[in-house]
Amino acid sequence: MNYRHAFHAGNFADLVKHAAILALLAEAQADAAPLTVIDTHAGRGLYDLAGPEAQKSGEAQAGILRLMAAQDAPGAFASLVAAVRRLNGAGEARRYPGSPWLVAQALRPQDRYLGFELRADEHAALKGALRSAGGVETLCADGYEGAAQRAPDRGKLLVLIDPPFERADDYARAVEAVAALRRRNPAARILIWLPLKDLETFDAFLRDLEDGVDAPLLVAETRMRPLADPMRMNGCALVLAGEEGAMAPVMESACRWTAEALGQGGQARVYRP
Repeated sequence: MNYRHAFHAGNFADLVKHAAILALLAEAQADAAPLTVIDTHAGRGLYDLAGPEAQKSGEAQAGILRLMAAQDAPGAFASLVAAVRRLNGAGEARRYPGSPWLVAQALRPQDRYLGFELRADEHAALKGALRSAGGVETLCADGYEGAAQRAPDRGKLLVLIDPPFERADDYARAVEAVAALRRRNPAARILIWLPLKDLETFDAFLRDLEDGVDAPLLVAETRMRPLADPMRMNGCALVLAGEEGAMAPVMESACRWTAEALGQGGQARVYRP
């Protein structure tokens, strides 16, 4: 695959995705019960916003850098903003944390994190980024296949499915992975990230998910512009499979601010299909 998240790190999609992940972590760690977090497409873990990829795309400047400077950002982003400040110190944000780094920093002694990354070079960078973190394991392997195989069959389980959606079968494999994880551990809460290009593709995914997975679903759409050009990423969506908890207001707040403050005629909505 040609996808490199370094071009997109800290963009609008990362903001809503990472705000949701941190909120899910906080809910899961409300008591002392151990938590397992699995990342099917982990990436590098840390990204250089001053690097040539990020500078070429300019997506971080239109995303995390605007969030860090915003005076009206909602509380849904407070944990993400704090994490970026811890990573960068008092200066301007030059590095951006991916989900592996965010999760690893939040792990308690009883928790564990398992990150899958199929690209050997990205996996090597991931291992380096998390080398000092405890309770962490990374595998250079297919996360679609490995997540359910390695997931605990009981207890608290949080899974992030965040593929690049470059392959034609990514949508089908994401549905299969959610179904397998829920069969393995019915208590699993699974967050799927998807691009929004056209409604036909996204609606078909939701129908397949409803048909193939025995779990309540919560959907949050961040439309940065009208869905007029199916060749562009016009926004993104988060789908939470499993217990909803208190996630609806968090996701609604993060998506709405991102769409309205950073988008072009943007809109957001949260609903249960």
